[in-house]
Amino acid sequence: MADLPDELRAALATRLAAEPVDRMRSAVARLMDAYRSGQPATKPILAGSAEIAAYAGYRMPATYAAVRAAIGALPPTLPPPTSLADIGGGTGAAAWAVADAFRSIERITVLDQVADALALGATLAANAAAPALRSATWCRSSFPAELPVADLVTVSYVLGELAEAAQRDLVAHAAAAGAVVVIVEPGTPAGYARVIAARDQLLALGHRVLAPCPHQLACPLSAGDWCHFGARVNRTALHRRIKDADLSYEDEKYSYLATASPRVVLDAPPSGEGRVIRRPAQRKGLVTLRLCRPDGAAADRIVPKRRSDLYRQARDTHWGDAFPA
Repeated sequence: MADLPDELRAALATRLAAEPVDRMRSAVARLMDAYRSGQPATKPILAGSAEIAAYAGYRMPATYAAVRAAIGALPPTLPPPTSLADIGGGTGAAAWAVADAFRSIERITVLDQVADALALGATLAANAAAPALRSATWCRSSFPAELPVADLVTVSYVLGELAEAAQRDLVAHAAAAGAVVVIVEPGTPAGYARVIAARDQLLALGHRVLAPCPHQLACPLSAGDWCHFGARVNRTALHRRIKDADLSYEDEKYSYLATASPRVVLDAPPSGEGRVIRRPAQRKGLVTLRLCRPDGAAADRIVPKRRSDLYRQARDTHWGDAFPA
């Protein structure tokens, strides 16, 4: 579970309390239809305080969880970043996730084309525990655009709102600006296709893949399959009401990519047998892990109980983890 930080959850609850629940529920339905259409937006999807509040209420927990999980997959040998440029950051979920993952962050710039979303993001961050969030710059910007140079550039749930040419331009700008680039998209075949296109482009621009792939080769998954992961999100009572949902949690499916520019020097190369790309299957005395391997193949790794040291680790391994750790 990747719950929102306490101060963000409290600030969000205070803001949402000012909007009628029925109005936000209707806004959520409209937003979900817009995002599920798969069509590039011809104008900003968010318009008006009700839709922006509804977006923050129903998407910030899931976006935070997905970005936090993607950031958590970065190799521990990566130099701690001190600056972040969050592209299309809206109300700031990715910035909160990065600030939680890296206490080293000193400067945050959030760019978005919707001024009211940025204003809400700044309000939510006003009492954040992290000084970098309280002092963040919230900048209105259309995409693609020149980006501030930063140790880390995040692009979460943005590419799907752009036409293909604009996607390529934004990825090129991110590659030039960021020492490390993290892209997160919905865990759907279309979202994965956008991630793969960005991966090919970033490799051509000299970046090196850090995660989730344990190699720099072509994706080994066959047609009809796609690389994605899951992050479980707790729902508050209000979150359930505005989404008209019954369960106390939801599983956010996401695809992601993290790359490093040539100017990033790792203390040591990432190690491990591969990345777990499916939910592990456990039965008595055996754990089966579907791995993307450093040799560029995807294959099952069966760990029997007689391999006691490795079996214990496999039993505690989750979808999306590196294995062995």
